[in-house]
Amino acid sequence: MKIELHDRLEAIGPSAWHDVLASSRLRAPFLSYTWQREWARSFAHGRRLEIRTVKSGDGRLVAILPLYEAEPGRFVLIGGADISDYLDLLVVAGHEQDAWTALLESRAGASAIWELHCVPEASPTVTLLPGLAVEPGLTVTTAVEERCPVLVLPESWDAYLERLSSKDRHELQRKIRRLQREASDARMTCVRRPDDVQTRIGDFLDLHRRSRVGKARFMDAHMESFFRQIVVLLAEEGVVRLWFLDTASGPAAAFICLEWDGTVGLYNSGFHPDHAALSPGLVLLAHIVRDAIERNKERFDFLRGEERYKYEFGPVAEAVYTVKIGGAEGTGEAEPRASGYSPPTPVAGSTSPLQQISRPSLRQCE
Repeated sequence: MKIELHDRLEAIGPSAWHDVLASSRLRAPFLSYTWQREWARSFAHGRRLEIRTVKSGDGRLVAILPLYEAEPGRFVLIGGADISDYLDLLVVAGHEQDAWTALLESRAGASAIWELHCVPEASPTVTLLPGLAVEPGLTVTTAVEERCPVLVLPESWDAYLERLSSKDRHELQRKIRRLQREASDARMTCVRRPDDVQTRIGDFLDLHRRSRVGKARFMDAHMESFFRQIVVLLAEEGVVRLWFLDTASGPAAAFICLEWDGTVGLYNSGFHPDHAALSPGLVLLAHIVRDAIERNKERFDFLRGEERYKYEFGPVAEAVYTVKIGGAEGTGEAEPRASGYSPPTPVAGSTSPLQQISRPSLRQCE
């Protein structure tokens, strides 16, 4: 295996990058050349990029490790843990062990930390690295960073409803009927074409900011510029859908969904507080889940964050990890892996579990 070091993504290029991603186990949009390039331009401008590539003996590109220097001696995966839900080494499936072995050997003796965020628990990065780090004298620590509630979709909406508890099924259907009764003009709108996405992204941003103060702070001018750019670019690649619950008085709720490999990912949301009594976000979310089932999608991924409303849809939590690679002296603070997990329980005295959340989140649904 041959390691090469680059200081810009363009040295690899979109075509070669895509070929590696298309052959990898994890093909989420956060690892795409488009996402990585736009994130680096927006949030790593002026910072040192350190992008390592791994080539096999016949010269084939088999892996890419895209890092940037967050602070002296600390290199972090490009993509940003605050707005990217899954990140990892991009590597052709079956070459994970050889690629990581070569990468670790290439940095033996170096004191810098490599900090990998948002790595799925099933990734070989989590399972292989601690053992592979022994020979080159490095330390690897892994810790659960967050969890993604994931729903394996059945063949039909009726089958899905049958899987819910009677309480959750009744509550969901009650909210759907109430919105149909009290806002009979409401309609679900899906926007996919780039020009339509560009036209309606402003509606999403408005609802996002209205949702609550924390979201308004998050969506500052810099973040808005990134969102406006990346959502349209991903629409051009066919991996994004904007969903709205539209009423005669304007949009009441909205979601950005990302799609890959039979998966629909719930990326971000917004809703209008004036319509909160009708739970427009939850009703729209139920429609999106039903649409995914009817389009024969395999998984509905609520992505990072354990807001309580997500668990009322019946998903199972999957962990994402922080993996730190340091020198022989040890540079990361190890934390025990979670050995067991239960989803959050409703707050005592709650009148509606679907309206509760486990903690503040920028992706709250109402």
